[in-house]
Amino acid sequence: MTDGAEIGVFGGSGLYALLDDVTEVAVETPYGAPSSSLHLGTHHGRRVAFLPRHGLDHSIPPHRINYRANVWAMRELGVTRILAPCASGSLQPQLKPGDFVVCDQLVDRTHDREQTYFDGPGANHVSFADPYCSELRAVASAAGRAEDITVHDHGTVVVVQGPRFSTRAESKWYREAGWDVINMTQYPEAYLARELGICYATIALITDYDVGVEGVDGIEAVTQEEVFAFFDRNVDRVRGVLFRAIDTVPTVRACTCAAGPNGMTPPPPLL
Repeated sequence: MTDGAEIGVFGGSGLYALLDDVTEVAVETPYGAPSSSLHLGTHHGRRVAFLPRHGLDHSIPPHRINYRANVWAMRELGVTRILAPCASGSLQPQLKPGDFVVCDQLVDRTHDREQTYFDGPGANHVSFADPYCSELRAVASAAGRAEDITVHDHGTVVVVQGPRFSTRAESKWYREAGWDVINMTQYPEAYLARELGICYATIALITDYDVGVEGVDGIEAVTQEEVFAFFDRNVDRVRGVLFRAIDTVPTVRACTCAAGPNGMTPPPPLL
């Protein structure tokens, strides 16, 4: 029987591996298969589970990711904290490519995604006022600064359906609403972790300015190739922050994430 893990990491665009010495574990879930086998390893004595949310070869677009299976698989292995780096576009001139944003708020603009484990019978209304774990966010921010990276402690991410990028009008709307970064995968991933009582924090690597950002000279419409290339150039910085964060995650949780919804365990789906 393979040992489990206490800390989970979801790899985003460009981050398909984390640790060198790993054991691959295929986890079955009531919600189908995760994006890939999970990679289990140890970093300075801390057990870590890694899963690339788009698959090992980035074959799964954001609107087709089986988020329920991915988060459930982490839980099956004993994970209680998840660090979730993601490539994001900036909606504000002061958030520059290469900066990291440790978001504290989220706006959902997705649709038709399986977004809960509570499909009945009965109703369970889960508080999501503060989508990200404050304790884990503090760890991520401190890790980024220790790696000499410009880190923004707060920010709102608007999550769009994908796979298309925004129109100029949409981007302008999001910016004028005061939102900070744009991404395609933070929802329902963050919410599902909350339903399972798992601490969750994102580290958004700004790869580009979104098309509706004003006050930036020479801005052009973003392309997938440019986003991937930028992330590739910065993947070692992301790994450095993750490793430092893993080292400093408290062994005992002092947050309220573990409470979950009404102390209930989500049931498997109705067949």
